[in-house]
Amino acid sequence: MRSDRRPQNARVSSAPPTGAPPHPVRLVVTDDLLRRRSTVLFRLLLALPHLVWVGLFGVAAFTLAFVVWLAVLFERRAPGTLHRFLASYVRYSAHLTAYLTLAASPYPGFTGSGAYPIDIEIDPPARQGRLGAGFRLLLALPALLLAATLGGSPALGAWSSIALVLGAGGLASAVGLLGWFACLARGRMPRGMRDAAAYTIGYGAQTAAYAFLLTDRYPDADPGRAEPRPELPPHPVAIGVRDDLGRPRLVVAFRLLLTIPHLLWLALWGVPAAIAAVLAWALALALGRVPLLLHRFLAAYVRACTHVGAFLYVVGRPFPGFVGREGSYPIDLMIAGPARQERLGVLARLLLAVPALILSSAYGGVLFVVAVLAWFAALATGRMPEGIRDLGAASLRYQAQVLAYLFLLTPRYPNSSPALEGRRPEPVATREEEGLGGPPPVDAPPSLGYGPSNAMR
Repeated sequence: MRSDRRPQNARVSSAPPTGAPPHPVRLVVTDDLLRRRSTVLFRLLLALPHLVWVGLFGVAAFTLAFVVWLAVLFERRAPGTLHRFLASYVRYSAHLTAYLTLAASPYPGFTGSGAYPIDIEIDPPARQGRLGAGFRLLLALPALLLAATLGGSPALGAWSSIALVLGAGGLASAVGLLGWFACLARGRMPRGMRDAAAYTIGYGAQTAAYAFLLTDRYPDADPGRAEPRPELPPHPVAIGVRDDLGRPRLVVAFRLLLTIPHLLWLALWGVPAAIAAVLAWALALALGRVPLLLHRFLAAYVRACTHVGAFLYVVGRPFPGFVGREGSYPIDLMIAGPARQERLGVLARLLLAVPALILSSAYGGVLFVVAVLAWFAALATGRMPEGIRDLGAASLRYQAQVLAYLFLLTPRYPNSSPALEGRRPEPVATREEEGLGGPPPVDAPPSLGYGPSNAMR
């Protein structure tokens, strides 16, 4: 289902890499990030009619989904009229979720038709296999679990919207809560938060379409393909992925047991790291920057936490080292050198980090589900699904940025977008400006990029 009224010059569509067929359910974003404070303030009250209507709409959609299931079993194709009705329900649920999470500004319609700043394109009916259709609900369980954790899932219909209102909607709920305060203060939705909400909505729409037999294509969890691939701004803390997706089953089966030595070591290392962080805070207040020696010590600790987290959550394959050395692990963290920091920002760092910590907790829930799904998938196939791997890497990246911000390794606030940047981190200030001297940071491996060419962007 497409709308010809969408402005083509503002359209950003979730295009897959070159050579990959486009997904039959695609996310389209035309949002300009502007938000009217008056509608933001009373958003929940304004959405009450929709919360009633989505429940009624959902009852009809789930009833007709059973008819579509029978039709696909016998005819291998969903009837056009029923396909359009269910597609309208999926699009309407996506519009409403975008409105509730402040991913979009305009008041949504009640039919799922017409253009909307966070919109879903759904291809016409196509032939589907009877075997996959017969076991569709069973096959959809992993995607439904992830969609529910992300919280932007139209697959749950009215329950998804109610969960968002009650604050139980995972990542989307956290984004909506924090975005509400940000929009009231600035009149704009932070781009990273908007992109995170859009990703949850896009994946939820693909999950709903798969469960409703609108398509037999499994939902794609890759943040680089399931959302509009925004060009992320440079950040001093970036993640690189050089993983080959292979997972030895024996190592996967005993992964938690194998991680225990690392968890104990990180707990011991955390004591001097906390002391070093307090010292770095005091010196940053006095000097306006963190000394290089403290910066390197804390950066190694943050990097080691990321390496261990990648192994524990099955995002990375090999057993990690104990020193947090850059370039030593396929899921690697690159941290730029020390930069000048405003003393006021240093003084209030803990208070400023509260929103990021809330969002980091939501990404932690996503990581847990990623680990569960990856554990079963790797045991069954010996491989990690690429989309799940990339979502886990993006979640680890955000948590590392939060920790680096708390430890004063960077004054740059964490970027909440789930996309992977595929670029080398850029320092806020050059080493010459800081008078640090010494060799420059080690270059990132050349294969960290994401996209058609898999090259640095």
